[in-house]
Amino acid sequence: MKEILRILAVGNSFSQDAQYYLHDLAKSDGAEIYAVNLYIGGCSLETHHINMLTRSNAYSLEINGKDTGKMISLEEAMLSEDWDHITFQQASHDSGSPETYFPFLSDLYRSAQDLCPRSVKHLHQTWAYEHTSDHPAFGRYGSDQLMMYNRLKAAYDSASLKTGMSLIPSGYLIQKLREHPEFDFNSGGRSLCRDGYHLDLLYGRFAVSALWYKYFTGNDIRSVTFTPAVNGISADERLLEIIRNTIHTL
Repeated sequence: MKEILRILAVGNSFSQDAQYYLHDLAKSDGAEIYAVNLYIGGCSLETHHINMLTRSNAYSLEINGKDTGKMISLEEAMLSEDWDHITFQQASHDSGSPETYFPFLSDLYRSAQDLCPRSVKHLHQTWAYEHTSDHPAFGRYGSDQLMMYNRLKAAYDSASLKTGMSLIPSGYLIQKLREHPEFDFNSGGRSLCRDGYHLDLLYGRFAVSALWYKYFTGNDIRSVTFTPAVNGISADERLLEIIRNTIHTL
């Protein structure tokens, strides 16, 4: 019988992007992942903390990349399975502000430890916005992608050190891919975002889902044959190979 890896994301739309293809990637590689995302758009660590204290049924329950139509509380979700892994992340707009992480992240970690002592806890590093993003919070970072990335990287690195949680380097991967001519949007390449901050439905989502797959299983992502498609249009294998090879080198 195939062992099922159970992953719970306490997140928002950025964890939604990250998990979207995770189950399909595993299935194509002969593995089994049960991936759950607790979704509130733009949800911050402070709001997650409040929801934990109030036991609010505030989260849309998403399973294996699909919305179930069910609302659930943080506590109920944590107690619903024997989770192998639980991830936390800051809202993208607050990602470069270290003062917004604590004490909320520490309290969430302790709650998760109490409810799910066996699970391993992780920080999911979010990514910087596209150069042309019109997100209202981009101005906090001078509307400068590199400034935003450097600040969020420093904040996540510090939070990882303070909590002892390991870091899923999704933001680093997206920034690294942007150095490749095919994904260098400033120089005519393809944007990895669909609206300036959420990930492109084909390549952006594939990239971070593939990173999660490698991170949680240790499997060689270069051998995974899954090809995403949107509205009947399949991804270009040449671009997927660039993404897989980049992930392999991280």
